[in-house]
Amino acid sequence: MDLIPVANAEAVVAGARAGDPAALEALYRAFEAPVYNLARRICRTAEDAEDVLQETFFEVCRSIGHFRQEGSLWGWIRTIAASKALMRLRRNRYRDTDELAEDAPAPGLRRDETALRMDLEAALERLPEVSRAVVWLHDVEGYTHEEIALMMGRTTSFSKSQLARAHTRLRRWLGEEVAR
Repeated sequence: MDLIPVANAEAVVAGARAGDPAALEALYRAFEAPVYNLARRICRTAEDAEDVLQETFFEVCRSIGHFRQEGSLWGWIRTIAASKALMRLRRNRYRDTDELAEDAPAPGLRRDETALRMDLEAALERLPEVSRAVVWLHDVEGYTHEEIALMMGRTTSFSKSQLARAHTRLRRWLGEEVAR
């Protein structure tokens, strides 16, 4: 069962496979917001997220014949969206994201005696793209480290280390005590 409701999902998928524009539009309308939200969490800009949304649905339209209906439709589309967002990160490479840089307050923020205080949204935004993608895919979307490594063309240990370092950094930014 899909988390995203599609009225008569089997008929919509069958119509989409046959190239029915109304069925393809129904798929787009049903999954547009969650795909955009996933892409926005991984990508740095709204423009990149919009591009990922378009690329995802281009791929959905092109590959709907390969959807075997063994898993959920949302799971299949979500995997395509995550893959497209990660490919966008690789192409853009705003900065070297393999290693987390030393902590430095963002412009407009100050450090008090205890810790840098900011909300989770701002803290996630400060993470490098690759780190943010690993956090989002693992903690929110529920992908395993093995799946993330496969999607990113990296090792499982890379995914685990990025997640651990990002969690440490987020805890520090959010003011929690980090055990040393």
